[in-house]
Amino acid sequence: MLKKIAEADFPTRWGHFRIHGFEAANKETAVALTLGDLTKAAPLVRIHSQCLTGDVFGSLRCDCRQQLELALSAIAAAGAGVLVYEQQEGRGIGLMAKLQAYELQDKGRDTVQANEDLGFKADERLFALPAEILKSLGLKQVRLLSNNPDKVAALERAGVKVAERVPCEVEAHSASENYLKTKKEKLGHLFTTR
Repeated sequence: MLKKIAEADFPTRWGHFRIHGFEAANKETAVALTLGDLTKAAPLVRIHSQCLTGDVFGSLRCDCRQQLELALSAIAAAGAGVLVYEQQEGRGIGLMAKLQAYELQDKGRDTVQANEDLGFKADERLFALPAEILKSLGLKQVRLLSNNPDKVAALERAGVKVAERVPCEVEAHSASENYLKTKKEKLGHLFTTR
């Protein structure tokens, strides 16, 4: 069901990773960045959904880029870990729908309301592909760097034990305050400082 397409050396400003490209039977793709020995203990793992606006353009409407950089830094500091980067733009609704959701947010809707107004669930992601990738890397147990309880549940359902949920909290900006409030109040994200 899951096929590794490629693997290569991948030096970054955070550390020297390996990059693995995967494709599922339904043609969904994702990459995994791995660092260090993943077999000694439950490695630090981040499942990160693509966010063109945040990851690439540095949008302050979300915390995505900050979380991505925090995760890469934490994995490098730990000396071992995995970052799975999946193609699930806009909580799985796609880039154009996400931009339409931005337009609705500019008119006063929150992120959940905007997605629902467009005919989507609040979050369309299932996290099945990342779980299969982790299993293909031989991981049975992880320390998950996430605030999202759905990611924990998805990994557990897929047979990957979450030994610890490690908070992935970043500083809020005035532009992301409502976004983070909605994540906590409507999506059940776990924050220790909010």
